[in-house]
Order: sequence, then C-alpha cells, then structure tokens
Amino acid sequence: MRVRIRGPVGQATISLAETATIKDLGTQITEKTSISKFDLKYGYPPRPLSLSDYAETAKLSNIGINLDGEQLIVSEITPSASEEMPKPLDPSPSQKSVDMDHSPGRKSFSFADVGTAPPSSTQKSNKPMSLTRKPSASLDAPELPLPSHASTLVLRIMPDDNSCLFRAFNTAFFGAMDNMTELRSIIAQNIQANQETYSAVVLDQKPDDYCRWIQNEDAWGGAIELDILSKHFDVEIISIDVQTLRTDRFNEGRPERCILVYSGIHYDTIALSPSDAPHKTAYAPTEFDTKIFDARDLVILEAAVELCRVLQGRHYYTDTAAFSVRCNVCGKVSVGEKGATEHAATTGHYDFGEAA
Repeated sequence: MRVRIRGPVGQATISLAETATIKDLGTQITEKTSISKFDLKYGYPPRPLSLSDYAETAKLSNIGINLDGEQLIVSEITPSASEEMPKPLDPSPSQKSVDMDHSPGRKSFSFADVGTAPPSSTQKSNKPMSLTRKPSASLDAPELPLPSHASTLVLRIMPDDNSCLFRAFNTAFFGAMDNMTELRSIIAQNIQANQETYSAVVLDQKPDDYCRWIQNEDAWGGAIELDILSKHFDVEIISIDVQTLRTDRFNEGRPERCILVYSGIHYDTIALSPSDAPHKTAYAPTEFDTKIFDARDLVILEAAVELCRVLQGRHYYTDTAAFSVRCNVCGKVSVGEKGATEHAATTGHYDFGEAA
C-alpha cells in the first residue's frame, strides 16, 4: 500500500504493508513530517480522517477507506512556540510512478544548516538589475488533457519578482514553503566550495563577488543555478525554452525530474493536476499537484513540450536579444539585454521594464 502525504513544508510517499495498522500509519507520518500531533484529511474535496476514532491495532484495510494511492493532507495541531519547526518532507515521486515497481528512492533535505557565503574582500560595484515583463496578452495558462495519468498538465505561473527561477524550482521540489533565501545561499556555498569549476571565467566575475550578488533578492538565476540545484538535490531539472522548444537537461540521468518553462526572462513550473474525464480542465487546488516526475515517464515530457508549443503560439516569451526594454528611472529605451546592461553600467540605473 502506497500513500502520499502532504505536510506544511512538502510532500512524500510512504509504503505500508497490507497488514499495516493505524499505529503504523501514524508512526510513518510522524517520521516523515517530524509532526507528532496532527490532523488528517483525504480525498477531494478534502474530508477529515481522525486516527483517534480507531484502535491503534486496527488494520488500515478494515477502516472502510481505501488509502492505497490516496493523498493525506497533514496539518499540525497548535504547536507551542518552543517546539521545533517541522523539517521539509521528502518530495514525492510522480503520480505516474505510484503504479510502477521499484520507484526511485529519495533523500530528505533540511535547510537548518544553511548559512550565508563568506563576504568577499571587495565590494561588487554593480547591483542586480530588476526587469519586469510586460503584461501578457493571454493570461490564461494552457491546459493539456493527459488521460493516461487521469490528470491535466498545466503551467503554474510564477510571480515576476526576479526570483522566478528559484521560486519555480522551490514550488516543484518543496511545494508551498518559501526557501528563496536558503536556495540562493546553497548556490553561493557550492560556488565557494568548487571554485575550480565555477571560476571567474565561467561566472564572468570573481567567485566571491558572484556569491554575494546571487544572494541579493533581485539577482536573476540561470543555467549555473539550475546546474547547482540539480546536483545539490540529486534531481534532474529540464528547462524547456518556449521560443525555440529546446530542452536543456541538468544532472541528466537521475531517477526523478522536474520540468521548468523558460520564456526568455522568466521561469514557470510544469504540474500535473488530477482531474475528471475528459481531463480538459484542471480544477483541483495546487496542493494536489504533482511536480516531481519519474524520469522514465516520457509521456509527461512530451506533453510538456506540446504545452510549450501552445505558449510559443501565444508568443509567451521574450526575445532577449531584440526586445525593447525601458529604464524605469529615466525612461530611456534600449534594445536587448545587452543594451540594458550597458545603460545600467553607464548611468547606475538598474530598474527596467519590458517596453510595450
């Protein structure tokens, strides 16, 4: 019996024997979430499941609820201020992998020991540029039916806050928990520890300066950050370029993957949402999303590329070499990211928006 659990800081999948009891379920939930007192809900719409209504020795197969393949939502019961915050859960395997034997295992991750990278001896002169996209003409995210998975493939759009890459990965890997600061610090620490790999030539600036820069909330992430995150969390990250439909793979060959959508100056996340036939509309709350997929499941990747083809047809991308960008300080319009960078270097203006 396999049961998905979703807690305050992530999701996981637990395996239980057919003879498992109420006590076995409670013990596994506590082990995965570090929560000792909790409420449970199951199904859609979510309905309460009170373990205290049953004897601890009662078999799960006899409680009148089929939990095999079910998702349980775990909520902590009024923790005191002195209690520790729960650790992040293991993100769960994909919905598809539930039906596969020998689904890959997964490590647990905690940000408890993540600090900040040491400051450099010299101060970086240029602060991060901030760039806001122009409003999209079509704001409705496309949805593709995926009957083979009893679900709908959707695009989960991230806010335009210069942390979209980190937010897109965080949403896929950890769910609703906000780990932006910790993820940026992980980037800096990995660069500090691997300066032969992430040299000044690769980073286009001194590693110490880059480390301080990337920890600024306005600093954009790119291929370097995706490479580090994929290796640090032992997961394959696929980035699909909307403009060209090119797929870039980071840490290829891992048993599980997440899929991000790159639209020139922005990243979003691919998600699988459970739905009713004919699966044309995703109606379930985002907490029911699956965003970590079995790497053997090629159907998901093919569908994600098709979804990006729809986005391409809607021109949901920015041509960073040729787009017009307006300085929000003085109003000057430059051409492309290069023009914006040159303007920032000569004027000290770092706040830009995509010109209409």
